[in-house]
Amino acid sequence: MDQSETPLLSALEEYRRLDRYGFSPPGHRQGRGVDERVAEVLGRDSFRADVLASGGLDDRLTRNGYLSRSEELMAEAVGAEQAFFSTCGSSLSVKAAMMAVAGNDPGGLLLGRDSHKSIVAGLIFSGVTPQWDEEMHFSHPPSPQQVREMWDKYPDAAGALIVSPSPYGTCADIAGIADVCHERGKPLIVDEAWGAHLPFHDDLPTWAMDAGADVCVVSVHKMGAGFEQGSVYHVQGDLVDASHLSNCADLLMTTSPNVLIYSAIDGWRRQMVEHGTELLGRALDLARTTRERIERIDGISVLDDRLLGDEASHDLDRLQVLMDLDELGVSGYQCADWLRENCRLDVGMTDHRRILATMSMSDDEDTADRLVSALEALSRAAESFDPPPRIDLPSPDELQLESVMSPRDAFFGRTEMVSADRAVGRIAAEQLTPYPPGIPAVVPGERLDRAVVDYLHSGVDAGMNVPDATDSSLDEFRVVVEG
Repeated sequence: MDQSETPLLSALEEYRRLDRYGFSPPGHRQGRGVDERVAEVLGRDSFRADVLASGGLDDRLTRNGYLSRSEELMAEAVGAEQAFFSTCGSSLSVKAAMMAVAGNDPGGLLLGRDSHKSIVAGLIFSGVTPQWDEEMHFSHPPSPQQVREMWDKYPDAAGALIVSPSPYGTCADIAGIADVCHERGKPLIVDEAWGAHLPFHDDLPTWAMDAGADVCVVSVHKMGAGFEQGSVYHVQGDLVDASHLSNCADLLMTTSPNVLIYSAIDGWRRQMVEHGTELLGRALDLARTTRERIERIDGISVLDDRLLGDEASHDLDRLQVLMDLDELGVSGYQCADWLRENCRLDVGMTDHRRILATMSMSDDEDTADRLVSALEALSRAAESFDPPPRIDLPSPDELQLESVMSPRDAFFGRTEMVSADRAVGRIAAEQLTPYPPGIPAVVPGERLDRAVVDYLHSGVDAGMNVPDATDSSLDEFRVVVEG
């Protein structure tokens, strides 16, 4: 196949060049009907490109095959057997993969307990415990041995799903885990939302398809150059029916996808095939020198080899610059707020003692200088910060809540709001997810314990964001009415 092709992007260009017009959705008619105040902010060109149906770019409405051709090119570019585009983000793509593998299987699905919040809804939660670094209060992806132990415990599960890379950039031994799953004839799904760039440079961690995964989901907007919501799921092997997977996605996704998202994926794939090695090589070099510069700043430690090893992660994406602030005596929440307010700089993730800066192929010496200068200023300013509010950090055992109901039954059952004190010992009816990174601390159907309730309540007081809580202050929790 000719990887210089961009079927969707070229069709969009032709539509505009020929001055075509459609009496079909979208109703803004290439921006003609858009309020001037909206156009001033969003730009009228963005509406002129929004022509999926009227431009004949929707494969369901025409026989042009622009979308399917673009998907075939993507699959070839990354070495998958098939690829499917989604405009509803990796959250939808992962759910579609889960439905395809375990939608009608009573055995459920083995999931990592560090799974993203989009994964756990509606499933029997058989938790693969992540490797826990008690000193750092930090979870690593599960090891092959841990996955093997969970298969021994849940032999009837339909498949397994892990997250790699994690939002921190840490990666699992996917090849080892895939071997464990395939010994049992079961598929492995990898939520690789943070790994869209991995196939395009040899110095990055191994991409899931190359490591033997059966389904891999990536978010193009995270580490690639697409729009938000752009996602691709890849399939290989004979353990997952690709047609059934596509049908599952069709049940969930919108019937009016945005051609801008599709076209950006199409163009990004071409860019990576033609220039990915060069662009990502330059980004990795920049990340390396930036890490070295940050490491010289008083009180800030860049986490690198500390994250790797037999009892830690298998590999690391070094474009994710994770910094420990413990020596400064301040919290990650305080630092993120200070950087945003004083340096107009946003970081990718925060927790009680860390911040993370995500670098990409779009960064250069200027943006790296801006990051380093802001961190130097933060180091000088930190001594003036108030002492950080105390967070009651639970032990690894206390984080492993007992699952006593299915998430679905708990979420849709009879519920009530109770105070934090009265919530201890009750069954949660809501998902509670510190965000970022979006990993649930509580899943509906789990019995709340004192340690997790105190952790979340004190965390919110310290600056943690738990956006899916019914009561954002977490003074009250939604629980199942029992009896």
